[in-house]
Amino acid sequence: MKMFKLMVSCLALLSLTPAIAQEKTVMVGGAAMYPSKNIVENAVNSKDHTTLVAAVKAGELVETLSGAGPFTVFAPTNKAFDKLPAGTVETLVKPENKGTLQGILTYHVVPGRLSADDLMKKIKADGGQTTLTTAAGSTLTASMKGKKVVIMDANGGTSTVTTADVFQSNGVIHVVDGVLLPK
Repeated sequence: MKMFKLMVSCLALLSLTPAIAQEKTVMVGGAAMYPSKNIVENAVNSKDHTTLVAAVKAGELVETLSGAGPFTVFAPTNKAFDKLPAGTVETLVKPENKGTLQGILTYHVVPGRLSADDLMKKIKADGGQTTLTTAAGSTLTASMKGKKVVIMDANGGTSTVTTADVFQSNGVIHVVDGVLLPK
């Protein structure tokens, strides 16, 4: 009888295990990204995205990117921001440049939830490249280079998706190795 009670107790404990422990996570910047959390809740834990998170805060976009979405975010790493000319990030996060910063950040956001598979299907269906309209109202061009998705900005700059399909409660993040710049 004691063994039965022990088994029932164990089963009861297992049924109370939080759903988050059962989620399929992706590691980004040394942190688990949980599908039950939103884009901001996950991004703040990635050591590879501290510059992006600081920019989102300075651009006052935390509430927007914590919203229902869905959003597809092409998230540049700290190394991507390091490729910009010296002083660019420091200048952009100043309060007087908030509008410019918001324009750049929302240029990395496409309304809707586009997985890598969705992107690749659109690229193939559109003859090798597809146009994505961003939350900023401008366009990005997605294409394939081998098995990687490459995103081209309005200036011809490219960024490669290095980690795809980091699903969030309000969309999906694709980690990219470059900062996309609108005209």
